[in-house]
Amino acid sequence: MKIIFACCALLLVLITQAACAADSPLQTSYRFASIEYLIEQEVAHEVIPQIYRGLDIKVDILPLPGNRAQYAAVSGKMDGEVMRIWSYGEDNPSMLRVPTPYYYLETMPFVRADSGILIREPKDLQPYRVVKVRGVKHTNNITEGLPYVRDVDSTKMMFELLQNHQADVALTNNLDGQIMMQRYHFDDIAVMPNHLGRLALYHYLHPKHASLLPVIDAELKRLKALPTLNNIIKAAEIRVIERQLLFE
Repeated sequence: MKIIFACCALLLVLITQAACAADSPLQTSYRFASIEYLIEQEVAHEVIPQIYRGLDIKVDILPLPGNRAQYAAVSGKMDGEVMRIWSYGEDNPSMLRVPTPYYYLETMPFVRADSGILIREPKDLQPYRVVKVRGVKHTNNITEGLPYVRDVDSTKMMFELLQNHQADVALTNNLDGQIMMQRYHFDDIAVMPNHLGRLALYHYLHPKHASLLPVIDAELKRLKALPTLNNIIKAAEIRVIERQLLFE
């Protein structure tokens, strides 16, 4: 009887703690990780704070290399990540995916214009030396199992390897690649006509912020139902592109 009573008491404590956590008030500020040197993540730098501003919440964003951003978010050192694809949540099941996506990316192959290489679908990458930015999930997924894959720290480094004949195909988001081509005048690099995948992008939260998830999801749905979110994104893209091209 004493054992049953103790078990019931423990269960009651756990239920009470869970209920308190679920009902805990939202913070007035959060810190999120992003992946450095990627254009879509720069767009998120502009968009996420504006979404949270509508809830009177301040957001700080720390750019990190892809794998470090993941570690910081999953470990709880940061409160989450601004933008990742769906499979990030499958790889990190403890993380909370905000159900409503707010952006997307297209995985595009870039090649030397004089190479004669034509990439129509992921399987066409098989015989080539592929280069990608380290820690980026959508290009990790596309290149899984390929024999000749090299990771680098930035899109600029990736295109330099391509230009110098040290790689055959570079993979990145379409917007990211197009801006880098303009900014650094990679005139001998060409983008393929078709993307290898179009992926929705989601905001992710550390599990300690479960109470925030329905709130931010409702705000995203509200903004998507109006022209507001689209306007925020378009303005953010313009600012990011202008800022990038200023460094020419």
